[in-house]
Amino acid sequence: MINNITAPIKPHAPARTHAPVVPARTTHHKSTPPPFKRSFSEAPIAVPQFIPTSPAQDSIRIIPLGGVEEVGKNMTLVEFRDEIVIIDAGFQFPGEEAPGVDYIIPDTTYLQKKKHMIKGIFITHGHLDHTGGIPYVMDKLGNPPIYAPLLASVMIKKRQDEFPHLAPLKLHVVEKDSKLNVGKHLSVRFFNVTHTIPDAMGVMVETPYGNLIFTGDLKIDHDNGVPLEHEMKTFEEVGKSNNLFLAGDSTNVERAGWSFSERAVHENLKKIITETKGRLIMGTFASLLERVIFVINTAEEIGKKVLLRGRSMKNNVAIAIEVGMLKVKPTTLITPEEAESLPPGKVIILATGAQGEELAALMRMATKKDKHLKMTKSDTVLLSSSIIPGNERSVQKLKDNIARQGAKIIHYRIADVHSSGHANHDEMLWIHKMIKAKFFMPLHGYHYMHRLHAEIAKEAGLTDENIVIPDNGMIIDIIEGGKKIVVQKDMAPAGVVMVDGLGTGDVKDVVIRDRQLLAEDGMFVIIGTIDIKTGKLRQSPDIISRGFIYLKESQDLLRQTRFLIKKTIEDTTAEMHPVNFDYVKNHLRDKIGKFLFQKTKKRPMILPVLIEV
Repeated sequence: MINNITAPIKPHAPARTHAPVVPARTTHHKSTPPPFKRSFSEAPIAVPQFIPTSPAQDSIRIIPLGGVEEVGKNMTLVEFRDEIVIIDAGFQFPGEEAPGVDYIIPDTTYLQKKKHMIKGIFITHGHLDHTGGIPYVMDKLGNPPIYAPLLASVMIKKRQDEFPHLAPLKLHVVEKDSKLNVGKHLSVRFFNVTHTIPDAMGVMVETPYGNLIFTGDLKIDHDNGVPLEHEMKTFEEVGKSNNLFLAGDSTNVERAGWSFSERAVHENLKKIITETKGRLIMGTFASLLERVIFVINTAEEIGKKVLLRGRSMKNNVAIAIEVGMLKVKPTTLITPEEAESLPPGKVIILATGAQGEELAALMRMATKKDKHLKMTKSDTVLLSSSIIPGNERSVQKLKDNIARQGAKIIHYRIADVHSSGHANHDEMLWIHKMIKAKFFMPLHGYHYMHRLHAEIAKEAGLTDENIVIPDNGMIIDIIEGGKKIVVQKDMAPAGVVMVDGLGTGDVKDVVIRDRQLLAEDGMFVIIGTIDIKTGKLRQSPDIISRGFIYLKESQDLLRQTRFLIKKTIEDTTAEMHPVNFDYVKNHLRDKIGKFLFQKTKKRPMILPVLIEV
């Protein structure tokens, strides 16, 4: 069944200044990022001059545009004859290599040249690494229809409301076992999978030569390594088909055995909720919606109240109520004022910020910056999430701040209060054996994970010739009517496309490089007023330093620097009529740069501003 969701869902001057020319730096920075493409723009976007070749008439083309070599930014396309379908359109949060950048999204250059062929974007589930790129790519792709499960559809629509200037989405709700004939050659089916968010689905693209299976993010619901009945039923049904190709989740394949069951997590959480005498503060990801729903339902069963803290937590719970996945009495969810008037043992706080984010709800409570809620010695803080690599120090800081308030801490390393939403080694092996695909490509994860997943595929009976380890932009063709899989020499563009600030204009590599330099050694601004008749400074130059030296404690260095600035400018302009200001600035930048490095061993960005009078 397919429902349209285009409408809102109801429940059920005189002086001339020579501005500085920022220099190109070649040796100091650690590394130069890859070329960056245009991010998001309200103005029409010029499509780069890239002319993609088309697959042969009997070939099926698969191109991962994101989600391989990385975690996040998931987007894969399937092309057959004159039809294209797209699986997911996510984004990725940038690391320290891209300061000031909001998101990284897939490079859609290949698709922009073929947007007339796009039959739809098919979403596996509502997490932002699979849906977050939608506002930034739809205009480029001609605003094709989007097909998604109900929960994901509502989450997509609510986020799209933050972009009122964009054209309305052609958003359709699909249910499990839905089948869409999207064109003359391709059909798409959905099937249920287990993940940390309800309504997660796998996607099957049906072609004349066999089916292409995209698992999305998934794990197997099991009891001591024995899949439960609903999992057996789903994958037995999928396995009956003529499955030509499998693209499978690789995020947790390096972990042995079977993943810890979410049902077991729920049992442990219920025990903690029931037995905790004081106030319980639970920090977790708002995206772990199935767990959040369980905690709220459990609290209501035993007569406790729930306070939601954090914007994303409130939004996701509101969406779960809107679509009917959470049915809760209005009196169960309370305000901070109501929480203060209740006995502590009757209150559960569900908060964002379990990764130690400075401005998140949990850290504000732990540092006494929340105007309503302060942690006390009688509180129990439950961190129901694992530590994302790179967040170890921030999580430790969070724990330290909680401990300073005297609260008890429970986390996943001392109790089974968290389970990943991704399948371990033995689960993926079971999935391979059930689906019985002829060809395989790992998705979702770093290259090392993909290599490990390839070994699992070989355990299941595949040969090296039928396995492709992908890179972003790799063009993979299944040729000769489904008989052989090949990797083309050409690559689809797969540059790093960034959404920055207000989301308008280009984020070029030089911009990112300059931000990195500013973060490392700061900036040093020289402001000088030059008499164009004599070429001499009218007064001592002004100096502004940010992130380089503390001026009040560096007076001797500043005195020497001012003397060198004056001498360099006047020596350079002595025989120069008229004065070439660009030449003077470049010469000044080189001289002062060398001098400051000799004195400080730092290379600040030097910006000369010369004013002629």
